[in-house]
Amino acid sequence: MAAKAKAKTKKPARKAPAKKTPVKKSARKAAQASVGSLVGKAAPAFTMPADDGSTLSLKDLRGKPVVLYFYPKDDTTGCTAEACDFRDRMTAFKGATVIGVSKDSIKSHQKFKAKYSLTFPLASDDSGVCEAYGVWKEKSMYGRKFMGIERSTFIIDKDGKVRAEWRKVSVPGHAEEVKQALRSL
Repeated sequence: MAAKAKAKTKKPARKAPAKKTPVKKSARKAAQASVGSLVGKAAPAFTMPADDGSTLSLKDLRGKPVVLYFYPKDDTTGCTAEACDFRDRMTAFKGATVIGVSKDSIKSHQKFKAKYSLTFPLASDDSGVCEAYGVWKEKSMYGRKFMGIERSTFIIDKDGKVRAEWRKVSVPGHAEEVKQALRSL
């Protein structure tokens, strides 16, 4: 009697999770040495490349308010909702310049902006702006620690001073809060 050989079904290979940058002790210490509140202080200067090929610089934006918001990643659920909320309220922002900042590439920003018809610039932090504003933090997901952007927003007045800040932002209703704060400038 011939034994039937069981056909082995090969399971599809599991896709490896995206690698997060592990937290080095020096980076962890830097993140823990938080900047603290910037309200009432001169906004840290910045110069960053934007999605349209230009360069955005705080000194070039003097004379009108700036809403500088930091978000973790293009085209993710929370970041998309936040960007679309800002887009939908642009006319209510009293002529303020809104700038979204992440560490994503310019190419990624261009795709994200086009996909959701965003009407404001997206800047790519490649020069330590996240650190200067104290939003580059140690994060934890599924027990793994890594460095990333803590969702935060800053209103900078026409003279370059920080007038309001939100850290650890919860997206629902946030753009409305920013709109209300701009009314007091």
